[in-house]
Amino acid sequence: MEDKPTKHKDINEISTINALAHGNWATKLTVLISGFGNMYHKQFAKGLVFLSLQISTILSFFAFGWKYVQDLGTLGTHAMRSEMDPIYQIPVNVPGDNSLQILLYSIFAIAILFLGLMIQLAAARSSYAAEIDIKRGRKPTTFSQDIRNMLDRNIHTAMLSVPTIGVIAFTVIPIVFMVLLAFTNFDRLHQPPGNLFTWVGLKNFADTLSFSGIMGHTFTRVLGWTLIWAVFSTFLNYFLGMTVALMINKKGIKLKSVWRTCFVIAIAVPGFVTLLFMRQMLADTGSINELLKSDIAKKLGLSTLQFLRDPSIARVTVIIVNLWIGIPYTMLITSGILMNIPEDLYEAARIDGAGPVKQFQAITLPYMLTITAPYLITQFIGNINNFNAIYFLTTGGPPATDYYNAGKTDLLVTWLYKLTVTHGDYNLASVIGIITFIISAIIALVTFNITASAQKEETF
Repeated sequence: MEDKPTKHKDINEISTINALAHGNWATKLTVLISGFGNMYHKQFAKGLVFLSLQISTILSFFAFGWKYVQDLGTLGTHAMRSEMDPIYQIPVNVPGDNSLQILLYSIFAIAILFLGLMIQLAAARSSYAAEIDIKRGRKPTTFSQDIRNMLDRNIHTAMLSVPTIGVIAFTVIPIVFMVLLAFTNFDRLHQPPGNLFTWVGLKNFADTLSFSGIMGHTFTRVLGWTLIWAVFSTFLNYFLGMTVALMINKKGIKLKSVWRTCFVIAIAVPGFVTLLFMRQMLADTGSINELLKSDIAKKLGLSTLQFLRDPSIARVTVIIVNLWIGIPYTMLITSGILMNIPEDLYEAARIDGAGPVKQFQAITLPYMLTITAPYLITQFIGNINNFNAIYFLTTGGPPATDYYNAGKTDLLVTWLYKLTVTHGDYNLASVIGIITFIISAIIALVTFNITASAQKEETF
């Protein structure tokens, strides 16, 4: 059957905007009464499904979430208190409001409302699709046809729906909850259910980003060390790993597979095991310092070192120990790329009189940087958040009296861990987490977009 002319040129597009703008009165009313448009167009089963989903979300919101949402502005007004039991004449705790539950359950309740809105809009689009079919002289799809389509043409939507709900429930909502904590005074002094916490606006951000006060002083120092650590850990591992790969791949080197196997074995051991082992060796009474106490070491002018207790030495130590873990990864990655560099380029360079250093500068390094730029960016961001390398080796120490609950080798991520697990300053930890995310996102987006990998991605 030939399609009848339609009133609107974009009526073929089944979208929420078109449904609200061009749909008939029944479709527009569907936004308020879910499924009404479908039942109006004689899709009774589908309409009843939409209506039941709407009723379920409304009942869920008011039965579960409303009592928490109405306290969201204050996060509770009645703290736990102690009263004398009239019978036994002993003090008993009377439960009050729980700020943590109010905030968390309010987020879930708002998520339920958002889900209900999505269902309403889906119902409007479904009604609009039925309306278009009728205008074109076609019979709207039945409920059984929709089920078959969901298991056939729209199988991707059906399969992704459950993971999407899981991501929202266990990833998105916790992130929103963590972000909102940054605007409260949820710290060691305001721990529910015994105490309430309240909204404080941008005070935590102001304290953290200011250059005055112990919190601002600690943040600037820890951020500076985090960036220094990330730069050295990333680029030392990269260039030393590339150097090892060049030496192994050099013509004339025998037993190449044996050399590569030696480096692979170094990363076959779990990283945290290596770090804990090195922590024992570098301790004041560890094997390395015991060797430095020997007569031979004294004759050579060597003495014991406070590898993990001196701030400057500890920072150098964690960078060097991290090389043991990072160089093998880079060696394996760059080895494969080095094998794929066309030999003709080196032949032409040698004919032009270029030596090994010039060949490396003009051919090897540009080629490697272009191919591995995304890897470098990933490693840099990973080192900003490298919890294991610091915590298992130094636990962020040595302690610093001028820092707020942080040590001289603490990164932002290990400091965040201490603020939450050890000290209970969840609001400040949330601020640190948000700032770390912003810094990482800006660095990753800006650096990737200016690299040759993004600008000339089709070349390689």
